[in-house]
Amino acid sequence: MTAPIHGGFAESEMRHILQGACAAVGLDAGGAVLLRGQTNAVVRLAAHPVIAKIARRGTDPQDVYTTVQFVRWLMDLGFPTVSLHGAGDQPVIFDGHAVTFWTYLPQPEEPVPADALAKPLCTLHSLGRPPVELKRLDPIAAIRTSLSRTTVLPTEDFRYLHHRTDHLERALGSLRYDLAPDSILQGDPQHGNALHDVHGAVLCDWDSAAIGQPEWDLVTVEIHCRRFGYGLSHYQRFAEAYGWDVTGWEGFRTLSDLRELRMITTNARKAAHEPAKIAEVRHRIDGLRRVDTTRIWNIL
Repeated sequence: MTAPIHGGFAESEMRHILQGACAAVGLDAGGAVLLRGQTNAVVRLAAHPVIAKIARRGTDPQDVYTTVQFVRWLMDLGFPTVSLHGAGDQPVIFDGHAVTFWTYLPQPEEPVPADALAKPLCTLHSLGRPPVELKRLDPIAAIRTSLSRTTVLPTEDFRYLHHRTDHLERALGSLRYDLAPDSILQGDPQHGNALHDVHGAVLCDWDSAAIGQPEWDLVTVEIHCRRFGYGLSHYQRFAEAYGWDVTGWEGFRTLSDLRELRMITTNARKAAHEPAKIAEVRHRIDGLRRVDTTRIWNIL
């Protein structure tokens, strides 16, 4: 049986990296508990109120450094973000892998509701350009990269996804946006990328932060509400709190289709190491073929 993969690492390798990074900053890795491993390996330390995040195998440490600098800027502004742990230099590099440390916030069972994301996102979108050089959002390039690294789909699915990418790339070029260009984007705002805090909700998981159109963040929230079973009223409360409903924008369907395609191709790429994802990826592709915009997806 294939060893479990967390962030691209087998269990023993992940533990080795965690031990080395913790030792470098004086933290105890004993008894640490894996919380998530679908993208990065996210681990809660048992001996400290700290979360360790081991960047996914192959991640450029410079990208992680940029994320750290960006979050420190947000922290200095008093923006509602999860905080980096300590004032020392991050990321910690161990065996060539980047590890960051974050303040642990105990969470109730209920995820952060979508409407609690509205105020932080609205504030983020109005901050202007940060003093850190964030990448510009390029979903087409990201989709094509994922497809080039995907090895587990049948040929007919590959052809369909490439054709759909070509079609959406043409449609993207003619979109007219309503919101301000060159805004800071969280990149993947959703229930799982926010945490309850004593003052409300804070955003986390800033790996996808970019410069682009706020509509991208807003369609991401709408998709998560619609595809993962939260329901229309859940999204409507978000739109009311944000002050603008992206579903009423003429470019909504194109950008929503593009966002869903990126979600599908990202998971198709990861399925090479996580075969359990394949059935769900194909379930989603089948829904696209049938133009089924209400089909419920399972979280990967």
